[in-house]
Amino acid sequence: MLRILHFLPSHISDTMAAMKTRHFTRLAFPFFIFVALSAFAQAPERWTEAQANDWYAHQPWLVGSDYIPSYAINQLEMWQADTFNPRRIDTELGWAESLGMNTMRVFLHDLLWKQDPDGFRDRIETFLALCAKHHIRPIFVLFDSVWDPDPKLGPQHPPIPGVHNSGWVQSPGRAALADPAQYPRLEAYVTGVIGAFSSDPRVLAWDLWNEPDNGNDPSYVAGELTNKQALVKKLLPEVFAWARSAHPSQPLTSGLWQGDWSSLKTLTAIQRTQVEDSDVLSFHNYGWPEDFEAHVLLLEQYHRPILCTEYMARGNGSTFDTILPLALKYRVAAINWGFVQGKTQTWYPWDSWTRPYTLEQPAVWHHDLFTPDGKPYRQREVDLIRALTSATNGPAKSTAMQ
Repeated sequence: MLRILHFLPSHISDTMAAMKTRHFTRLAFPFFIFVALSAFAQAPERWTEAQANDWYAHQPWLVGSDYIPSYAINQLEMWQADTFNPRRIDTELGWAESLGMNTMRVFLHDLLWKQDPDGFRDRIETFLALCAKHHIRPIFVLFDSVWDPDPKLGPQHPPIPGVHNSGWVQSPGRAALADPAQYPRLEAYVTGVIGAFSSDPRVLAWDLWNEPDNGNDPSYVAGELTNKQALVKKLLPEVFAWARSAHPSQPLTSGLWQGDWSSLKTLTAIQRTQVEDSDVLSFHNYGWPEDFEAHVLLLEQYHRPILCTEYMARGNGSTFDTILPLALKYRVAAINWGFVQGKTQTWYPWDSWTRPYTLEQPAVWHHDLFTPDGKPYRQREVDLIRALTSATNGPAKSTAMQ
């Protein structure tokens, strides 16, 4: 019992010691220990509206991209020891800095932690050092329900010619999602990664699950679990609890991307978890500016900071020219999908899954800003980004190309 008292906070241990001297019964004293330990172990609660808005008031206008290096087809190839390339990342983040971008949304993967937690942690540290060099604070994404449900460590297959994001992998994969025996491993990943950087000011936020309710149609729908939605519905609140148990100083979120957001009553169970457990709200929108604005206004009813963590699909009407000024007007964080043309091939449209493109370059790039040698796809776009970030957050470097 003395060992238990030693590890409890002083106000609890002092009270328990005093109770012992008053000869509490053997029944009452163990019960008090149980209650005290339970209270001590309880994870922090969701941030209040005031806490969330105070945090956001101390941030610059957040502008960036969903980032995957040009050398990587997916999260595994970005981070695995054999392919992790800090020199290339350094170059590409320099291009982002030149635009005045101050954040990047970056995907992690549970299998990387399973494979080598210490090495993975070290590579995240290296990445954060590179981000800090370029005045960028990343949002890390831990889980993802989109694309290939059967991730495998080791060498990744080459891109399928003419197909958008042909090698991106889900986390957890369907085998892990369907097997509760693997959930302790997933919990160790969440608490291990967040715990390692929970007080690190270089990390902006934690995006716990990308599009958790995505059915993956039409890419891998035939390989999906028939009960995927039910499994995610049950696991997502647990993931938020795991994350909070690591006591992060950064906010937690998971982004809405479909459905009717007009009230809590119109949300699905998964969406309610995303809204009610997130410290700051995030969303995806690839529609016309009128649609983007309408969804921002719907989210404003919750009185929390709003981060758009995916936008910009040129063929869909979502462009830098139309969306970025709106994001600035409402002070919504603006993080577009795709930064540099590479092995993800996200300059091809989504319909390439059913109709692969034969042209090396489509007439209009779907996503992405730069070619692999640092040349802008459209000079007008990089000029606009630089002008808006410079006007709001201070001057950006004048040139991106190295």
